[in-house]
Amino acid sequence: MARPLRFRYSPARWSEQRVRQEILGPLRSNIGARAAAPRFDIGADWETHRFEMQNGDLALFARNGEEAYWMGNTETPSSLWKTDKFGWKDVPYHVARWNQRELLATLHETDPWLADYPYLSWFFLPVFMSKDGRDSTRAFFREHAAGFPDAGRREATRYFENFLETGVLDDYRPTMAGKLGTSNHVDRVRMSAAMGEFIAAKILTDAGYEVTPEIEVTTGHSLDYRAEDEETNRLVEVTRPQPPANRAAAGPVAAVRDTAETKTDGQLAEHGGGAVLFVDCSSFRDDAWAAVRGEQPDLRHRPAVVYRARPDGYVEGYRKGSVPLEFGDAIEFFDSS
Repeated sequence: MARPLRFRYSPARWSEQRVRQEILGPLRSNIGARAAAPRFDIGADWETHRFEMQNGDLALFARNGEEAYWMGNTETPSSLWKTDKFGWKDVPYHVARWNQRELLATLHETDPWLADYPYLSWFFLPVFMSKDGRDSTRAFFREHAAGFPDAGRREATRYFENFLETGVLDDYRPTMAGKLGTSNHVDRVRMSAAMGEFIAAKILTDAGYEVTPEIEVTTGHSLDYRAEDEETNRLVEVTRPQPPANRAAAGPVAAVRDTAETKTDGQLAEHGGGAVLFVDCSSFRDDAWAAVRGEQPDLRHRPAVVYRARPDGYVEGYRKGSVPLEFGDAIEFFDSS
């Protein structure tokens, strides 16, 4: 499975003739490539090329006489096989900006409805335009409301657009966008679990905490977040039970207990305690959540917060144990803690 889009760097001189011989020629022979006019100017002293394939693939190439950068969701020409790969922040500004503008324009041409969500389009661009995941990741938002049940694509996408445009995860875009994956089919359970981490970050941010994802701990693995303010520094691990209809265990209460137990016996047991467990039930429909709300099942791990978010921003839940985080209006609790 291909990874999210990254740049290939060639520390060599590329002429127009070499581009035609070593890039366009092989791509034309193998997958029917054609040279198309770039849609945007790059500025500075760079020359740019856009290659469009008959199968819908796209490749972009920028050169300045001393070095060159390639990005594409297609096969890589053999002349670039041994080149190093770089992230978006590790290439010259003009190159990154030009590639971004070209890819966003193509994305919105293919899926025009995403143009209403410019920040989400930008944030997930490395997977929305990836080689294997470009159809599945867009379909997850378009056809599955990003994991929210009983919701339309626009209200669900607007929820994540409003959060992402705060910029709190901008510095972690490569890691966080990559969590959605680049599988060539929609894995709703896994993708919904990935979006559960974004919901958790929104809750913590709304509660006034600064969030840092992927915190490495001494046991050799990572927990999802560190939540910090002037008085607090806590680790948070997120888990998302599958909706009861999608799992073998009987009923939503069992789903919550079993999923939390799996996490408790795994990462949290190795960590040795201290982390707050977030159990995100946002994939549950109203009736399933009503059962959890009524019973408020106990969990083996404490402290824990069990909650369900809706795309209108409303979150409700309950706590188990002494939770060392203050949530204000971010969660409406119905427990007696």
